[in-house]
Amino acid sequence: MKPQELIPDTVAYPPRFGSPTALAVRAENFIYVSGMIAWDMERRVVGLGDPYEQTLQALKNMEACLRAGGAGLENIIKITFYLTDIRDKARVWEARKTLFGDNRPASTLVAVSHLVDPHALLEIDAVAYAP
Repeated sequence: MKPQELIPDTVAYPPRFGSPTALAVRAENFIYVSGMIAWDMERRVVGLGDPYEQTLQALKNMEACLRAGGAGLENIIKITFYLTDIRDKARVWEARKTLFGDNRPASTLVAVSHLVDPHALLEIDAVAYAP
Protein backbone atom coordinates (compact mmCIF):
# COMPACT_ATOMS: atom_id res chain seq x y z
CA MET A 1 0.00 0.00 0.00
CA LYS A 2 1.34 3.40 -0.98
CA PRO A 3 1.51 6.03 1.80
CA GLN A 4 -1.32 8.55 1.53
CA GLU A 5 -0.91 12.27 2.21
CA LEU A 6 -3.63 13.58 4.51
CA ILE A 7 -4.92 17.06 3.70
CA PRO A 8 -7.47 18.51 6.14
CA ASP A 9 -9.30 21.63 5.01
CA THR A 10 -8.89 23.44 8.35
CA VAL A 11 -5.07 23.53 8.54
CA ALA A 12 -2.71 25.76 6.52
CA TYR A 13 -1.51 23.66 3.56
CA PRO A 14 2.34 23.72 3.44
CA PRO A 15 2.82 23.86 -0.37
CA ARG A 16 0.62 26.97 -0.48
CA PHE A 17 3.34 28.71 1.55
CA GLY A 18 6.34 27.24 -0.30
CA SER A 19 7.03 24.23 1.94
CA PRO A 20 7.61 20.83 0.32
CA THR A 21 6.30 18.88 3.35
CA ALA A 22 3.07 17.02 4.02
CA LEU A 23 0.99 17.80 7.10
CA ALA A 24 0.47 14.10 7.74
CA VAL A 25 0.92 10.78 5.97
CA ARG A 26 -0.96 7.54 6.53
CA ALA A 27 1.04 4.35 5.92
CA GLU A 28 -1.12 1.27 6.47
CA ASN A 29 -2.31 1.51 10.09
CA PHE A 30 -0.06 4.39 11.13
CA ILE A 31 -0.42 8.14 10.74
CA TYR A 32 2.71 10.28 10.96
CA VAL A 33 1.90 13.91 11.74
CA SER A 34 4.51 16.53 10.88
CA GLY A 35 5.45 19.18 13.40
CA MET A 36 2.39 21.32 14.16
CA ILE A 37 2.70 24.96 15.13
CA ALA A 38 -0.21 27.07 16.38
CA TRP A 39 -0.94 28.44 12.90
CA ASP A 40 -4.29 29.50 11.54
CA MET A 41 -5.21 28.99 7.86
CA GLU A 42 -3.05 31.98 6.85
CA ARG A 43 -0.01 30.69 8.79
CA ARG A 44 -0.37 33.32 11.49
CA VAL A 45 0.44 32.19 15.02
CA VAL A 46 -2.62 31.95 17.26
CA GLY A 47 -2.13 32.86 20.93
CA LEU A 48 0.93 35.10 20.65
CA GLY A 49 3.05 34.76 23.79
CA ASP A 50 0.65 32.24 25.39
CA PRO A 51 1.95 28.66 25.61
CA TYR A 52 -1.46 27.31 26.71
CA GLU A 53 -3.32 28.77 23.70
CA GLN A 54 -0.54 27.80 21.29
CA THR A 55 -0.61 24.22 22.57
CA LEU A 56 -4.39 24.04 22.14
CA GLN A 57 -4.16 25.36 18.57
CA ALA A 58 -1.28 23.08 17.58
CA LEU A 59 -3.14 20.06 18.98
CA LYS A 60 -6.35 21.09 17.21
CA ASN A 61 -4.37 21.29 13.96
CA MET A 62 -2.96 17.85 14.72
CA GLU A 63 -6.42 16.49 15.45
CA ALA A 64 -7.66 17.79 12.07
CA CYS A 65 -4.84 15.90 10.34
CA LEU A 66 -5.65 12.73 12.26
CA ARG A 67 -9.40 13.05 11.49
CA ALA A 68 -8.52 13.28 7.78
CA GLY A 69 -7.01 9.80 8.20
CA GLY A 70 -9.88 8.36 10.22
CA ALA A 71 -8.30 8.78 13.65
CA GLY A 72 -8.17 11.27 16.53
CA LEU A 73 -6.00 12.38 19.42
CA GLU A 74 -7.02 9.20 21.26
CA ASN A 75 -5.11 7.19 18.62
CA ILE A 76 -1.75 8.86 19.30
CA ILE A 77 0.83 6.38 20.53
CA LYS A 78 3.87 8.73 20.56
CA ILE A 79 3.96 12.52 20.78
CA THR A 80 6.90 14.94 20.96
CA PHE A 81 6.78 18.54 22.19
CA TYR A 82 9.51 21.01 21.22
CA LEU A 83 9.49 24.11 23.46
CA THR A 84 11.52 27.26 23.03
CA ASP A 85 11.27 27.86 26.80
CA ILE A 86 11.20 24.80 29.06
CA ARG A 87 9.57 26.95 31.76
CA ASP A 88 6.35 26.77 29.69
CA LYS A 89 6.07 23.04 30.44
CA ALA A 90 3.32 23.37 33.09
CA ARG A 91 1.07 25.43 30.77
CA VAL A 92 1.70 23.01 27.92
CA TRP A 93 0.79 20.03 30.12
CA GLU A 94 -2.34 21.86 31.27
CA ALA A 95 -3.48 22.37 27.66
CA ARG A 96 -2.56 18.82 26.80
CA LYS A 97 -4.73 17.48 29.62
CA THR A 98 -7.62 19.65 28.40
CA LEU A 99 -7.64 17.85 25.04
CA PHE A 100 -6.26 14.42 25.98
CA GLY A 101 -8.02 13.87 29.29
CA ASP A 102 -6.68 10.67 30.81
CA ASN A 103 -5.19 9.42 27.52
CA ARG A 104 -1.43 9.11 28.08
CA PRO A 105 0.58 8.31 24.96
CA ALA A 106 4.34 7.86 25.13
CA SER A 107 5.81 11.36 25.18
CA THR A 108 8.98 13.37 24.85
CA LEU A 109 9.52 17.05 25.64
CA VAL A 110 12.65 18.87 24.58
CA ALA A 111 13.85 22.47 24.68
CA VAL A 112 14.97 23.96 21.37
CA SER A 113 16.60 27.29 20.56
CA HIS A 114 14.14 28.35 17.84
CA LEU A 115 11.42 27.20 15.49
CA VAL A 116 10.59 28.05 11.87
CA ASP A 117 8.22 30.83 13.01
CA PRO A 118 9.79 33.27 15.50
CA HIS A 119 6.37 33.78 17.20
CA ALA A 120 5.90 30.06 17.85
CA LEU A 121 6.61 28.89 21.39
CA LEU A 122 6.29 25.21 20.56
CA GLU A 123 5.96 22.60 17.86
CA ILE A 124 4.38 19.15 18.27
CA ASP A 125 4.68 16.00 16.15
CA ALA A 126 3.11 12.58 16.66
CA VAL A 127 2.55 9.05 15.47
CA ALA A 128 -0.90 7.49 15.72
CA TYR A 129 -2.22 3.97 15.27
CA ALA A 130 -5.40 3.88 13.20
CA PRO A 131 -6.62 0.38 12.35
